[in-house]
Amino acid sequence: MSKKNWVFLILAASLSVLFFNLSPFLDRVVRYNKNDQTADVLQVKNKPTAPVIKPLDTIAYDKKLNEIANNPIPPGPTTKIVKDPKTGVETTITIPPKPTAPNIWPVKTVYPNAGAILPFNRIIAYYGNLYSTKMGVLGEYKEEEMLARLKKEVDKWNTADPNTPVIPALHYIAVVAQGSAGADGKYRARMPSAEIDKVLKIAAKINAIVFLDIQLGFSKVETEVPLLEKYLKLPNVHLGIDPEFSMKGDIRPGKVVGTLDAADINFASNYLANIVKANKLTPKVLVIHRYTQKMVTNYKLINTMPEVQIVMHMDGWGGAAKKINTYQQFVYKEPVQFTGFKLFYKNDVFDPGTVIMTPESLLKLNPRPVYIQYQ
Repeated sequence: MSKKNWVFLILAASLSVLFFNLSPFLDRVVRYNKNDQTADVLQVKNKPTAPVIKPLDTIAYDKKLNEIANNPIPPGPTTKIVKDPKTGVETTITIPPKPTAPNIWPVKTVYPNAGAILPFNRIIAYYGNLYSTKMGVLGEYKEEEMLARLKKEVDKWNTADPNTPVIPALHYIAVVAQGSAGADGKYRARMPSAEIDKVLKIAAKINAIVFLDIQLGFSKVETEVPLLEKYLKLPNVHLGIDPEFSMKGDIRPGKVVGTLDAADINFASNYLANIVKANKLTPKVLVIHRYTQKMVTNYKLINTMPEVQIVMHMDGWGGAAKKINTYQQFVYKEPVQFTGFKLFYKNDVFDPGTVIMTPESLLKLNPRPVYIQYQ
């Protein structure tokens, strides 16, 4: 072997030894520099990637809105045979349909930002408070049983309407109206952060979203919503406000039905929109409960915006006929954006012969609700 070949072999062996001795060190350098933007390709591969949010397909969006509007098929022309009294000749004539009122659904509003939940999905929510077994199923049952019951409802809706995937939700009353004034005389109690955190942890087990609901008492939207900001900054947390317990006079909650004005709702929407923009979030959902005319005033002045999706939620209880009439009178006739429908496991079956409305029966409504809440 020539001297030149020997030199080459010795050099190759030396480089091999050097590489193996430096490998652990280089590996540590790569691992210690994973947060350094100058790190090598390994750092890029290990970096978590944000979920890809596709731009809104406006054609599909409009099509889905028309689908959930569920407007009746307009009547077509009819025919009639007319006999001439002189000649006896029969003639078939066409009778045009009677004019019908224009459809008010779907509502013409702004398109949402990319990543919006509605209308491509339906939200199925369990409502309540962890401190109470009487305010809804969220607090009535132990965690495992409650989640199992929610899953059954989710499965029912996925079967009834496979074209609208279900997102499970926990709708937690974070500010509870009270029969006593409390230290500040506002007749409402704010739930501690520890309780809200519990709900978030429970929701995470089933990949559910969370609604924080506000019963104002004598407080104001402008006071209560900002106090929940740290939670509303989370991408999976949304907001609900209950006008029933928003007292504008001097009668305490529970004695008369309260009310919200468009100005109250607009404040909440604007606040949510600013959170969405500041934190680069997908649109928030804002649920407004309603079962009487006066619970929401000046509905035509409620603003819609790309960052917030508003659900007017039929919150009345009773038999199916009563609930459908409430829906038609106070939700259908005063359109805002989307609709919801509440089902009570107990209150809806007080009267003999009444049963809980099924997904199939609710899908016959005009419009079809995209938010369903069980209490």
